[in-house]
Amino acid sequence: MRNPTSQPSPALRIVLLNSPHRAIGSRVPGELLPPLGLLMVGGPLIDAGHQVRLINADIAPMTIPQILAGIGRDLPDVLLIGHSGSTSAHPVVLEISAAVRAKWPDITIVYGGVHPTYHWQSILREAPQIDIIVRGEGEVTAPALMAALAARKPLIGVPGLAFRWAGEPFATKPAPMLTELDQARIGWELIDFARHSYWGGKRAVVMQFSRGCPHLCTYCGQRGFWTKWRHRDPVAFAREIARLHREKGVELVNLADENPTSSRVAWKAFLEAMIAEKVPVHIIGSTRADDIVRDADLLPLYKKAGCLRFLLGIEATDEATLTTLRKGGTTTKDRQAIQLLRAHGMIGLCTFAVGFEEETDADYWRLLRNLLSYDPDQVISLFATPHRWTPFHRQSAHRRIIQRDLRLWDYKHQVLETPRVPAWRVFLWVKLIEAVLQARPKALWRAYLQPDPVLRQSQRWYTRMGRRVWLREFRDFFLFPSRPGPTVAEFSGEEQLPEQALARHPRIAAE
Repeated sequence: MRNPTSQPSPALRIVLLNSPHRAIGSRVPGELLPPLGLLMVGGPLIDAGHQVRLINADIAPMTIPQILAGIGRDLPDVLLIGHSGSTSAHPVVLEISAAVRAKWPDITIVYGGVHPTYHWQSILREAPQIDIIVRGEGEVTAPALMAALAARKPLIGVPGLAFRWAGEPFATKPAPMLTELDQARIGWELIDFARHSYWGGKRAVVMQFSRGCPHLCTYCGQRGFWTKWRHRDPVAFAREIARLHREKGVELVNLADENPTSSRVAWKAFLEAMIAEKVPVHIIGSTRADDIVRDADLLPLYKKAGCLRFLLGIEATDEATLTTLRKGGTTTKDRQAIQLLRAHGMIGLCTFAVGFEEETDADYWRLLRNLLSYDPDQVISLFATPHRWTPFHRQSAHRRIIQRDLRLWDYKHQVLETPRVPAWRVFLWVKLIEAVLQARPKALWRAYLQPDPVLRQSQRWYTRMGRRVWLREFRDFFLFPSRPGPTVAEFSGEEQLPEQALARHPRIAAE
């Protein structure tokens, strides 16, 4: 591992790099949100006295020569790479880091995010250009790491890291959880707000009201990575949104939370604080159908506070599959939540997932019929993906991989074999379901004829974007054909559940 030896000051020059990402969600809309994860790390680093700048290579996107030119304009001591896309961004992270190492051998390269947190051993074995991996949350770990590097102190005393020790992957003890989310300031000064938009040209940012999830869905790693559900101070969070609107012109906030509404008390306090701020900001995000039904009496507050659309993870439309996924919801509540949102002037975006082992053609036909009965405003299809940080990885260990290119592990490409239905037919079923749902008369009326101008613009923008996504997926289906490959266990290596990745390991330092 390389330590900077020519840095006499405790302040380091740090470049935060948001790597380019080929995923459909990044490329197709033509609009890009700021990299919240790096901004949340950047704020504490700036406050610690370091010289920090951000290269957002996902805008455009930048080529590797352009990225190198950007890094070289003011050569840093440390390059910290991260991306919210994680696994699907990993291959390009390896390319960029190798190019940086070849050009500037003395730069310390740090890699953080969900994928490196759970693959730290294989990355350190297979990617010699990566010096250090930040495991888990970075707001506390990154400043501690930079302080150790600047002072040329051993890294073994810094929790939450992985690096090489005597030539072998080694990890320090887990970092403490950030219990007070408001303690870590977001480094908004690192971005040009005018370059970030969403929802049809609205100036937009990503923010987090909460972290983690109290539920145990098998396909999700939120509970493992974030450990515990926590939320920001509701009033302070609303005040920050209002400030971004008044000072930076932010019109839309996309909540990165899985479940911002988990606490009815905290969420109600946030809604009331937003109403008191009196700013015309739209809020979109994800939540559980159960919470929408629970908050039926609060939905007028949702609307008045600026809530415009909620993504509801329906995942499946039959109770047996929901039970297998440990979703904890019911089809009745899923349907009721969509109806409640519409009744209160908000949009219900319904996601459905396919690619589970026992699926048949009859299941897809039933899925289509059930989704039609749900009557969602918008719909997104997802493919079940066996990421190592989810219990679904263990359940799928025996199943065969049909797409080895990690750039396509973005939930929008089928990577697992469905034994009873060939991949080409699964794909056609999904495209048929999307087409029928989005082209039905009710959906077209909501997009083009409904009287509410805000809802009409939202539906129209989503319809245009969905059409482009639909065509891109057809293109990718032919560009990246599926082929029988190894099993999940053979492809991903040693099973590692979320709690195992952050706990002590034979090569992890004792407390």
